[in-house]
Amino acid sequence: MNRRVKLTDSLVGRLKPGAREFTVRDTLVPNLGVRVHPSGGSSYVQFGNGTKVSLGPTMHVTVEEARFRCLALLTDGHSRKDPVPLFRDFAANEWKESWIHRSKPATIDWRERCLKRQLLPAFGAHRLDRVTPAMVHRWFDNYSRTAPGGANHCLKILRQVFNHAISCDHITSNPARNVRPNRRRKLTRFLSSEELGRLHCALDRHDRETSHRRPHRQQIDIIRLLLLTGCRKSEIVRLRKNEVSGDCLHLVDSKTGPRTVYLNAEARAIIDRRMSGNSAFVFPSPRDPERPLGGELALWYTIRKEAGIEDVRLHDLRHTYASHAVMQGTPLPVVSRLLGHAQPTMTMRYAHMGDRETEAAAERIGTVIARMLDIG
Repeated sequence: MNRRVKLTDSLVGRLKPGAREFTVRDTLVPNLGVRVHPSGGSSYVQFGNGTKVSLGPTMHVTVEEARFRCLALLTDGHSRKDPVPLFRDFAANEWKESWIHRSKPATIDWRERCLKRQLLPAFGAHRLDRVTPAMVHRWFDNYSRTAPGGANHCLKILRQVFNHAISCDHITSNPARNVRPNRRRKLTRFLSSEELGRLHCALDRHDRETSHRRPHRQQIDIIRLLLLTGCRKSEIVRLRKNEVSGDCLHLVDSKTGPRTVYLNAEARAIIDRRMSGNSAFVFPSPRDPERPLGGELALWYTIRKEAGIEDVRLHDLRHTYASHAVMQGTPLPVVSRLLGHAQPTMTMRYAHMGDRETEAAAERIGTVIARMLDIG
């Protein structure tokens, strides 16, 4: 859809996204338009000679500035804008504008950390059209040596940045397109009863030895809650006191949206002793009570080493909760609700955990029928 109006800052600010991208052209400068993306982001565009040139996001450029840039390019005889933007400028403006207003705080934090720690040091100073597939392969291979999972996540973000650069007509191909992600283990790791016993002993030992160290005791309680509730780490670390109600946690913003977590007596006892103090968080930062405890639970690496389970990740405690629920005969749809899965298919990875119970039941039933046949 394309239409022509006299562009003003207030009119541009009122443009609402549709199911498809559309453009509104200016009547004063016919080569100028505003392109509105379905995501809600919008930018000024110069049209001419069969090309479209991005002049900047509307949230950072006024209509008058856009008209000036458009006329300047037409006067200079250029068919596109000034040099293709640097990766760091594009990521901080046009790309960020395209998604930030519809993303959760955790998503924003993760993407910004990935940019700051990995993508900007590697590509920030380069123009978008100067980043080559060889550069991306070299960065990915180096990062994969230390953090293959992190490399996969950052690669996904890098592809998104370049795909948006293509949609903004800055580049014509994605240099990260043909990079293959690292293979990740598909098996779900969970703790056996014997391993759980060793973990419990290690936690108890550290609880006694670090009774005077508040951050360590917080981490110990968080680890126990992850195991007792099957929650994601972020759901416990960022838990607010107003989300605690009786024997339930009413999580306002989990990964899959609002959900209720039911607490057993042991989990409730841990949370009860953490409800004192003026902080809004159950586990506040020792340095700034207005913020939650940092997400890096360094004590876990010491605990798991002492328990002899060094291959176990914190997220595997969630798998342990689900696996033991299935082995106790809990139906998969119920386990799905306990974990807060958006799709029931996510829970199917635990289906095989009930095989031993099914096998035992088949043996019992077979024995009964065999006896009946003997009687007959």
